[in-house]
Amino acid sequence: MRIGIMGAGGIGSVVGGLLSRAGHDVTLIDQWWEHVEKIKADGLIVETQEDEYLTHPKAIHIHELQHETVPFDAAFIAVKSYDTEWATTLMLRYVDPDHGVFVDFQNGINDERMAAIAGVERSLGCVITIGAAAWEPGRGIRTDNYPLGFKIGEHDGSDTPRARELVEALSVIADTEFTDDLWGNRWSKLMVNCMANALSGVSGYGTSEVRTEIDPRRVGIQLGAEVARVALAQDINLYSVLALPAESIIDAAEGRGIEEVEAAFIEAGRRAGAGGVPSFGQDVRKGRRNEIDYLNGLVSDMGKKLGVPTPFNDKIVEIIHDLGIDFKGEPKNIQPLVDMLP
Repeated sequence: MRIGIMGAGGIGSVVGGLLSRAGHDVTLIDQWWEHVEKIKADGLIVETQEDEYLTHPKAIHIHELQHETVPFDAAFIAVKSYDTEWATTLMLRYVDPDHGVFVDFQNGINDERMAAIAGVERSLGCVITIGAAAWEPGRGIRTDNYPLGFKIGEHDGSDTPRARELVEALSVIADTEFTDDLWGNRWSKLMVNCMANALSGVSGYGTSEVRTEIDPRRVGIQLGAEVARVALAQDINLYSVLALPAESIIDAAEGRGIEEVEAAFIEAGRRAGAGGVPSFGQDVRKGRRNEIDYLNGLVSDMGKKLGVPTPFNDKIVEIIHDLGIDFKGEPKNIQPLVDMLP
Protein backbone atom coordinates (compact mmCIF):
# COMPACT_ATOMS: atom_id res chain seq x y z
CA MET A 1 0.00 0.00 0.00
CA ARG A 2 1.00 3.61 -0.57
CA ILE A 3 0.28 5.24 2.78
CA GLY A 4 0.51 8.87 3.84
CA ILE A 5 0.70 9.36 7.61
CA MET A 6 -0.27 12.86 8.67
CA GLY A 7 1.51 13.25 11.98
CA ALA A 8 4.89 11.70 12.80
CA GLY A 9 4.72 11.72 16.58
CA GLY A 10 5.04 8.56 18.64
CA ILE A 11 2.30 6.52 16.98
CA GLY A 12 2.92 7.88 13.49
CA SER A 13 6.64 7.17 13.72
CA VAL A 14 6.31 3.65 15.14
CA VAL A 15 3.60 2.67 12.66
CA GLY A 16 5.22 4.39 9.69
CA GLY A 17 8.65 3.01 10.41
CA LEU A 18 7.53 -0.59 10.86
CA LEU A 19 5.18 -0.49 7.87
CA SER A 20 8.01 0.76 5.67
CA ARG A 21 10.25 -1.98 7.03
CA ALA A 22 7.61 -4.49 5.90
CA GLY A 23 7.72 -3.12 2.35
CA HIS A 24 4.88 -0.59 2.26
CA ASP A 25 5.40 2.76 0.53
CA VAL A 26 5.09 5.10 3.52
CA THR A 27 5.34 8.88 3.62
CA LEU A 28 5.46 10.64 6.99
CA ILE A 29 4.21 14.24 6.94
CA ASP A 30 4.92 16.49 9.90
CA GLN A 31 5.67 20.03 11.06
CA TRP A 32 8.49 18.93 13.42
CA TRP A 33 11.36 20.23 11.33
CA GLU A 34 14.24 18.48 13.12
CA HIS A 35 12.44 15.12 13.11
CA VAL A 36 11.76 15.21 9.38
CA GLU A 37 15.31 16.30 8.57
CA LYS A 38 16.82 13.57 10.77
CA ILE A 39 14.73 10.87 9.06
CA LYS A 40 15.71 12.22 5.64
CA ALA A 41 19.38 12.14 6.53
CA ASP A 42 19.75 9.01 8.67
CA GLY A 43 16.50 7.07 8.63
CA LEU A 44 14.05 6.47 11.48
CA ILE A 45 14.96 4.30 14.45
CA VAL A 46 12.00 2.41 15.91
CA GLU A 47 12.70 1.14 19.40
CA THR A 48 10.68 -1.60 21.09
CA GLN A 49 11.10 -3.33 24.45
CA GLU A 50 12.89 -6.18 22.65
CA ASP A 51 14.97 -4.52 19.93
CA GLU A 52 15.43 -1.50 17.72
CA TYR A 53 15.22 -1.17 13.95
CA LEU A 54 16.59 1.34 11.49
CA THR A 55 13.78 2.02 9.04
CA HIS A 56 13.52 4.22 5.97
CA PRO A 57 10.09 5.72 5.40
CA LYS A 58 9.94 8.82 3.28
CA ALA A 59 9.57 11.93 5.44
CA ILE A 60 8.44 15.35 4.25
CA HIS A 61 7.60 18.71 5.73
CA ILE A 62 4.00 19.85 5.40
CA HIS A 63 4.89 22.38 2.72
CA GLU A 64 6.52 19.61 0.66
CA LEU A 65 3.24 17.72 0.34
CA GLN A 66 2.44 19.85 -2.72
CA HIS A 67 5.18 17.97 -4.61
CA GLU A 68 3.43 14.59 -4.18
CA THR A 69 1.97 13.63 -7.57
CA VAL A 70 1.10 9.95 -6.98
CA PRO A 71 -2.10 9.58 -4.91
CA PHE A 72 -2.03 7.71 -1.61
CA ASP A 73 -4.12 4.58 -1.18
CA ALA A 74 -4.66 5.50 2.46
CA ALA A 75 -4.20 8.56 4.65
CA PHE A 76 -3.71 7.86 8.36
CA ILE A 77 -4.77 10.91 10.37
CA ALA A 78 -2.41 10.63 13.35
CA VAL A 79 -2.44 14.18 14.69
CA LYS A 80 -3.84 15.54 17.95
CA SER A 81 -7.63 15.66 18.18
CA TYR A 82 -7.74 19.43 17.89
CA ASP A 83 -5.91 19.25 14.54
CA THR A 84 -8.29 16.71 12.95
CA GLU A 85 -10.13 19.04 10.59
CA TRP A 86 -7.23 20.87 9.00
CA ALA A 87 -5.12 17.72 8.70
CA THR A 88 -7.94 15.87 6.94
CA THR A 89 -8.62 18.82 4.66
CA LEU A 90 -4.95 19.06 3.73
CA MET A 91 -4.86 15.39 2.66
CA LEU A 92 -8.02 15.51 0.53
CA ARG A 93 -6.36 16.20 -2.80
CA TYR A 94 -3.55 13.70 -2.20
CA VAL A 95 -5.65 10.56 -1.65
CA ASP A 96 -6.93 8.47 -4.57
CA PRO A 97 -10.41 9.95 -5.26
CA ASP A 98 -11.89 6.63 -6.38
CA HIS A 99 -10.48 4.00 -4.05
CA GLY A 100 -8.43 5.84 -1.41
CA VAL A 101 -9.42 5.78 2.26
CA PHE A 102 -8.94 7.92 5.33
CA VAL A 103 -8.21 6.22 8.65
CA ASP A 104 -8.79 7.94 11.98
CA PHE A 105 -5.62 6.99 13.85
CA GLN A 106 -6.14 9.00 17.04
CA ASN A 107 -7.16 8.91 20.67
CA GLY A 108 -10.62 10.18 21.49
CA ILE A 109 -13.64 9.98 19.22
CA ASN A 110 -12.89 12.06 16.14
CA ASP A 111 -14.19 9.72 13.44
CA GLU A 112 -17.28 11.73 12.57
CA ARG A 113 -15.34 14.99 12.35
CA MET A 114 -12.86 13.36 9.97
CA ALA A 115 -15.65 11.77 7.95
CA ALA A 116 -17.52 15.08 7.66
CA ILE A 117 -14.58 16.29 5.56
CA ALA A 118 -13.31 13.14 3.85
CA GLY A 119 -16.74 11.56 3.33
CA VAL A 120 -18.09 8.74 5.46
CA GLU A 121 -18.06 6.45 2.43
CA ARG A 122 -14.25 6.42 2.49
CA SER A 123 -13.60 6.73 6.22
CA LEU A 124 -12.50 4.00 8.62
CA GLY A 125 -11.43 4.00 12.25
CA CYS A 126 -8.42 2.46 13.93
CA VAL A 127 -8.58 1.87 17.70
CA ILE A 128 -4.98 1.92 18.95
CA THR A 129 -4.03 -0.20 21.95
CA ILE A 130 -0.22 0.17 21.85
CA GLY A 131 1.75 2.91 23.56
CA ALA A 132 4.32 5.05 21.77
CA ALA A 133 6.47 8.13 22.19
CA ALA A 134 8.81 10.40 20.24
CA TRP A 135 11.13 12.38 22.49
CA GLU A 136 13.96 13.13 20.06
CA PRO A 137 14.32 13.59 16.30
CA GLY A 138 14.68 10.43 14.27
CA ARG A 139 13.47 7.98 16.93
CA GLY A 140 10.06 6.51 17.71
CA ILE A 141 9.55 4.29 20.74
CA ARG A 142 6.96 1.61 21.33
CA THR A 143 6.66 1.63 25.13
CA ASP A 144 4.46 -1.43 25.82
CA ASN A 145 4.40 -5.12 24.92
CA TYR A 146 0.66 -5.75 24.60
CA PRO A 147 -0.03 -8.47 22.00
CA LEU A 148 -3.04 -6.68 20.49
CA GLY A 149 -2.11 -3.51 18.68
CA PHE A 150 -5.04 -2.28 16.59
CA LYS A 151 -8.71 -2.75 15.76
CA ILE A 152 -9.97 -1.64 12.35
CA GLY A 153 -13.62 -0.91 11.68
CA GLU A 154 -16.04 0.68 9.23
CA HIS A 155 -18.45 3.27 10.58
CA ASP A 156 -21.45 1.08 9.75
CA GLY A 157 -19.86 -2.14 10.98
CA SER A 158 -19.67 -3.74 7.54
CA ASP A 159 -16.95 -6.27 6.74
CA THR A 160 -15.14 -4.88 3.69
CA PRO A 161 -12.06 -5.80 1.66
CA ARG A 162 -10.47 -2.44 2.41
CA ALA A 163 -10.85 -2.96 6.16
CA ARG A 164 -9.36 -6.44 5.87
CA GLU A 165 -6.47 -5.05 3.81
CA LEU A 166 -5.65 -2.61 6.59
CA VAL A 167 -5.87 -5.39 9.17
CA GLU A 168 -3.34 -7.39 7.18
CA ALA A 169 -1.03 -4.40 6.74
CA LEU A 170 -0.97 -3.44 10.42
CA SER A 171 -0.48 -7.02 11.55
CA VAL A 172 3.24 -6.69 10.79
CA ILE A 173 3.45 -4.30 13.77
CA ALA A 174 1.22 -6.09 16.29
CA ASP A 175 -1.84 -8.32 16.32
CA THR A 176 -4.65 -6.52 14.51
CA GLU A 177 -8.36 -7.33 14.51
CA PHE A 178 -11.33 -6.38 12.39
CA THR A 179 -14.24 -5.08 14.43
CA ASP A 180 -17.86 -4.77 13.37
CA ASP A 181 -18.49 -2.37 16.27
CA LEU A 182 -16.19 0.63 15.91
CA TRP A 183 -18.17 2.75 18.37
CA GLY A 184 -18.19 0.19 21.17
CA ASN A 185 -14.46 -0.21 20.81
CA ARG A 186 -13.92 3.55 20.62
CA TRP A 187 -15.77 4.12 23.90
CA SER A 188 -13.99 1.21 25.56
CA LYS A 189 -10.64 2.75 24.56
CA LEU A 190 -11.91 6.15 25.74
CA MET A 191 -12.35 4.58 29.16
CA VAL A 192 -8.66 3.64 29.13
CA ASN A 193 -7.64 7.12 27.99
CA CYS A 194 -9.78 8.89 30.55
CA MET A 195 -8.49 6.69 33.37
CA ALA A 196 -4.84 7.46 32.64
CA ASN A 197 -4.00 10.22 30.16
CA ALA A 198 -5.03 13.40 31.94
CA LEU A 199 -4.11 11.89 35.31
CA SER A 200 -0.60 11.34 34.00
CA GLY A 201 -0.36 14.87 32.71
CA VAL A 202 -1.63 16.60 35.82
CA SER A 203 0.23 14.40 38.33
CA GLY A 204 3.51 13.86 36.50
CA TYR A 205 3.18 10.08 36.84
CA GLY A 206 3.92 7.72 33.94
CA THR A 207 1.59 5.07 32.53
CA SER A 208 2.68 2.51 35.10
CA GLU A 209 2.45 4.80 38.12
CA VAL A 210 -1.08 6.04 37.44
CA ARG A 211 -2.20 2.40 37.73
CA THR A 212 0.03 1.22 40.55
CA GLU A 213 0.01 4.21 42.94
CA ILE A 214 -3.10 4.01 45.11
CA ASP A 215 -4.44 7.57 44.77
CA PRO A 216 -4.37 7.90 40.96
CA ARG A 217 -5.52 4.29 40.62
CA ARG A 218 -8.65 4.89 42.70
CA VAL A 219 -9.33 8.21 40.98
CA GLY A 220 -8.90 6.41 37.65
CA ILE A 221 -11.54 3.87 38.60
CA GLN A 222 -14.02 6.68 39.25
CA LEU A 223 -13.13 8.39 35.96
CA GLY A 224 -13.54 5.15 34.01
CA ALA A 225 -16.85 4.31 35.65
CA GLU A 226 -18.26 7.66 34.57
CA VAL A 227 -17.18 7.05 30.97
CA ALA A 228 -18.88 3.64 31.09
CA ARG A 229 -22.13 5.10 32.45
CA VAL A 230 -22.19 7.74 29.69
CA ALA A 231 -21.56 5.08 27.03
CA LEU A 232 -24.24 2.75 28.38
CA ALA A 233 -26.71 5.66 28.47
CA GLN A 234 -26.22 5.83 24.67
CA ASP A 235 -26.80 2.07 24.30
CA ILE A 236 -23.18 1.60 23.26
CA ASN A 237 -21.72 -1.86 23.81
CA LEU A 238 -18.57 -1.88 25.90
CA TYR A 239 -15.73 -4.37 25.63
CA SER A 240 -12.96 -5.60 27.88
CA VAL A 241 -10.98 -2.83 29.56
CA LEU A 242 -7.61 -3.78 31.08
CA ALA A 243 -8.69 -7.44 30.77
CA LEU A 244 -11.86 -6.73 32.76
CA PRO A 245 -15.53 -6.40 31.79
CA ALA A 246 -16.18 -2.66 31.55
CA GLU A 247 -19.11 -3.02 33.95
CA SER A 248 -16.72 -4.22 36.67
CA ILE A 249 -15.17 -0.73 36.69
CA ILE A 250 -18.59 0.67 37.59
CA ASP A 251 -18.95 -1.95 40.31
CA ALA A 252 -15.54 -1.06 41.77
CA ALA A 253 -16.41 2.65 41.76
CA GLU A 254 -19.46 1.75 43.81
CA GLY A 255 -17.45 -0.40 46.23
CA ARG A 256 -18.05 -3.87 44.76
CA GLY A 257 -15.18 -6.14 43.68
CA ILE A 258 -12.60 -3.40 44.02
CA GLU A 259 -9.74 -5.81 44.89
CA GLU A 260 -10.04 -7.63 41.54
CA VAL A 261 -10.18 -4.37 39.60
CA GLU A 262 -7.21 -2.88 41.43
CA ALA A 263 -5.21 -6.05 40.77
CA ALA A 264 -5.98 -5.72 37.05
CA PHE A 265 -4.87 -2.07 37.10
CA ILE A 266 -1.60 -3.03 38.78
CA GLU A 267 -0.95 -5.79 36.22
CA ALA A 268 -1.70 -3.37 33.37
CA GLY A 269 0.74 -0.91 34.93
CA ARG A 270 3.42 -3.59 35.08
CA ARG A 271 2.95 -4.47 31.40
CA ALA A 272 3.00 -0.82 30.33
CA GLY A 273 6.75 -0.63 30.86
CA ALA A 274 8.76 1.59 33.14
CA GLY A 275 9.32 4.35 30.60
CA GLY A 276 5.80 4.67 29.27
CA VAL A 277 4.02 8.02 29.41
CA PRO A 278 0.52 8.56 27.93
CA SER A 279 0.33 11.02 25.08
CA PHE A 280 -1.30 13.62 27.34
CA GLY A 281 1.56 13.31 29.82
CA GLN A 282 4.03 13.68 26.95
CA ASP A 283 2.29 16.88 25.86
CA VAL A 284 2.53 18.34 29.37
CA ARG A 285 6.21 17.46 29.64
CA LYS A 286 6.83 19.14 26.28
CA GLY A 287 4.82 22.24 27.24
CA ARG A 288 2.33 21.59 24.43
CA ARG A 289 -1.40 22.07 24.17
CA ASN A 290 -3.25 19.03 25.54
CA GLU A 291 -6.37 17.09 24.48
CA ILE A 292 -8.44 17.45 27.67
CA ASP A 293 -11.50 18.78 25.83
CA TYR A 294 -11.51 15.76 23.51
CA LEU A 295 -11.09 13.11 26.22
CA ASN A 296 -12.49 13.78 29.70
CA GLY A 297 -14.11 16.96 28.42
CA LEU A 298 -16.07 14.98 25.83
CA VAL A 299 -17.36 12.72 28.61
CA SER A 300 -18.38 15.71 30.71
CA ASP A 301 -20.22 17.31 27.79
CA MET A 302 -22.03 14.09 26.86
CA GLY A 303 -22.90 13.46 30.49
CA LYS A 304 -24.58 16.86 30.73
CA LYS A 305 -26.60 16.21 27.57
CA LEU A 306 -27.71 12.80 28.80
CA GLY A 307 -28.28 13.71 32.43
CA VAL A 308 -25.49 11.37 33.62
CA PRO A 309 -23.38 12.82 36.47
CA THR A 310 -19.63 12.92 35.76
CA PRO A 311 -18.15 14.76 38.78
CA PHE A 312 -14.64 13.28 38.54
CA ASN A 313 -14.31 14.02 34.83
CA ASP A 314 -15.74 17.50 35.42
CA LYS A 315 -13.17 18.14 38.13
CA ILE A 316 -10.11 16.98 36.18
CA VAL A 317 -11.19 19.15 33.25
CA GLU A 318 -11.53 22.09 35.64
CA ILE A 319 -8.10 21.45 37.18
CA ILE A 320 -6.36 21.30 33.80
CA HIS A 321 -8.17 24.35 32.44
CA ASP A 322 -7.05 26.26 35.55
CA LEU A 323 -3.44 25.12 35.08
CA GLY A 324 -3.41 26.21 31.43
CA ILE A 325 -0.95 24.80 28.90
CA ASP A 326 2.61 25.18 30.16
CA PHE A 327 2.54 23.64 33.64
CA LYS A 328 4.46 20.99 35.56
CA GLY A 329 2.71 17.78 36.46
CA GLU A 330 2.91 17.12 40.20
CA PRO A 331 1.09 14.66 42.51
CA LYS A 332 -0.32 17.53 44.56
CA ASN A 333 -2.40 18.62 41.55
CA ILE A 334 -4.70 15.60 41.91
CA GLN A 335 -5.46 16.20 45.59
CA PRO A 336 -8.90 17.73 44.84
CA LEU A 337 -9.78 14.49 43.06
CA VAL A 338 -8.43 12.36 45.92
CA ASP A 339 -10.54 14.39 48.33
CA MET A 340 -13.65 13.42 46.34
CA LEU A 341 -13.07 9.66 46.70
CA PRO A 342 -15.82 7.82 48.57
